[in-house]
Amino acid sequence: MRLFLTIIACACIASCECRCDDVDFFERRIRPVLVEKCYHCHAAGAKSVKGELLLDSRDGGRRGGESGPAIVPGDPGKSLLLSALRYDSFEMPPSGKLSDAVIADFETWIRSGAADPRDAVVNHPASAESGIDIAAGRKFWAFQKPTPHVAPASLSGQPIDGFIEQQLRENSLTLNSPADRATLVRRLWLTVVGLPPDAAAVADFVADEQSDAWSRAVDDALASPHYGERWARMWLDVARYAEDQAHIVGENSALFYPNAYLYRDWVITNLNSDIPYDRFVMLQLAADKIEPGNDSNHAALGFIGLGPKYYQRNNAGVMADEWENQVDTVTRGLLGLTVACARCHDHKYDPIPTTDYYALAGVFAGTELFNRPLDDGRTKGKNGHSKEPKDAIHIVRDTKKPENISVHIRGNVANKGDVVPRGFPVVLTAEPVHFSTGSGRLELAKSIADRSNPLTARVIVNRVWGELFGQALVETRSNFGELGDRPTHPQLLDDLAVRFMDNGWSLKWLCREILLSATWQQSSEVDADAVEADPENKLLSHMNRQRLSVEIWRDTVLSVSGQLEDVVGGESMDPLVLSGKRRTVYSRISRLDLNPLLATFDFPDPNVHAGNRVRTTTPLQKLFLMNSPFMVAHAKQLATGCLAAASSNELRVRFAMDLVFGREASNEELELALSFLGDETSKQHQQRWQQFAQTLLASNELQFVD
Repeated sequence: MRLFLTIIACACIASCECRCDDVDFFERRIRPVLVEKCYHCHAAGAKSVKGELLLDSRDGGRRGGESGPAIVPGDPGKSLLLSALRYDSFEMPPSGKLSDAVIADFETWIRSGAADPRDAVVNHPASAESGIDIAAGRKFWAFQKPTPHVAPASLSGQPIDGFIEQQLRENSLTLNSPADRATLVRRLWLTVVGLPPDAAAVADFVADEQSDAWSRAVDDALASPHYGERWARMWLDVARYAEDQAHIVGENSALFYPNAYLYRDWVITNLNSDIPYDRFVMLQLAADKIEPGNDSNHAALGFIGLGPKYYQRNNAGVMADEWENQVDTVTRGLLGLTVACARCHDHKYDPIPTTDYYALAGVFAGTELFNRPLDDGRTKGKNGHSKEPKDAIHIVRDTKKPENISVHIRGNVANKGDVVPRGFPVVLTAEPVHFSTGSGRLELAKSIADRSNPLTARVIVNRVWGELFGQALVETRSNFGELGDRPTHPQLLDDLAVRFMDNGWSLKWLCREILLSATWQQSSEVDADAVEADPENKLLSHMNRQRLSVEIWRDTVLSVSGQLEDVVGGESMDPLVLSGKRRTVYSRISRLDLNPLLATFDFPDPNVHAGNRVRTTTPLQKLFLMNSPFMVAHAKQLATGCLAAASSNELRVRFAMDLVFGREASNEELELALSFLGDETSKQHQQRWQQFAQTLLASNELQFVD
């Protein structure tokens, strides 16, 4: 039986791996509070340890003190620390109850498993002095420049295959045979364009016996105007794109971004035109500095300009939180480094001193979010901002007087340390690089896009690889540091990064190089011996069967039901309403109230950078497939199209299977379908076709690509 017959699978599957995001949360939200509020009485260095409770190590908190365990991972109700913070029993800290937001952070941390990387007591210096050995840190693989490698020989002659096949041979494995042609072209279009190929395209490719048939098929997909829409969604996750804020005071929407779509359109347009990636990055950080007299690319500044924006704009703590979000987005998104973990103390694992964090935060302290009027006809308000957000493009500009900022000792804005020159992380440069022109955004952009930077090319090559294979060479896609994964194929990653730069930083070249490999074209059929030898398929002895993102799945539903409008660009829409017939990338993204369809199917939190999607299977997803007006309406449209396409149920079923799944119906499927549909003259014939059509749309097979 094929996958479409397994419709209901209500097991809840949660990720059980300890994610780096959990450690980041601890480092930014939990450790600083423990250091400032708890260590005076509950640390090994305290004059008198109260209640025999130590909170300066992971084991100390879990072991607890005289009254029992202070921290029970996964169970806030049994965690005495949380009870004490709430003043329900003990009262900690005794100097005054912490804010509700901080207490909520502790509850979130404990409920999610209380991730805590501390193995032993550590010192917490109160100055900007760093004991990090930068020279030793540069020896780590990610901080060394990628170098080209001679690929081992391969059957295909493709460098990628040489590196993959070498590791397979070392583990007594081989590549799978190629996928059949219908499967391959469907995989190509769903993965690269985000839409299923039409039946004619599949038939043409299957019948094409020319030796360059596959390379031409790849070129056709890369040339599609819808290519940019598919890859823009990956990038918008990186940029934490959204159109409002996670909070609103009354009806005050002054901090919302009604024209955020202009940034999205810029991304789509430039990905379609294959803008060199180094320029793509630089424009998003400093388009106003690179092209001051030409504002056609200024929408790119939405990369920073559409970030979370808080009320109380004159509050130092509020602004420091915004800088942290901006530093985090830039460094994790573009460099694969968790620099924001160094806001309160030197990074505990990577060679990133606190001074590096404040060197970057200073760049954003000298940058302000700017609602620039769309044209001269719009009314201006204070400081040149558009009076109404709806009349503005949401970008950034330098403040009137950018300047360096002080280290905030332990993240406390009221406890200032040394002033730090704006600049770039020292581990990434041979000599210290300081910024002095304006805010430093242009210098930052140049430093990130510099070919000598060891991370920028590696990080984007790894992201693209992850999108095309369903797993990246470094699966922690936004953390190339000590806590991140090591590359499964380090020489392949380095060689591909170098050749990517050599070929003009072209993302389409990169996609094409991967797609032409035998590794990408192989079958997803699973061999038992290979699974036993490599259960996670890290060596890639077969293609990964991938679950479609919510965007590609919804677009496929609209496409096969004949409802998809293919207009590229434009304002946002609601993906749940039946009149919303555009691609899902054009959905309105809310930080305050994320669309239920997107939230149900694993859309990431748009408040923060997302390196990759977490996949879940939940009862709510299956209930949506069975009962939602969205599914019912599109099933009716699909049924109507199938009924009109042929004169008999047998031909209609064959048409439906080809349309929806891009393949022929098996004899068993045909027999089952015809038995269910029954007499064509029955009064229930139309209704049964709608039910059958919904079964196809709700199937597992439509949610996966082989």
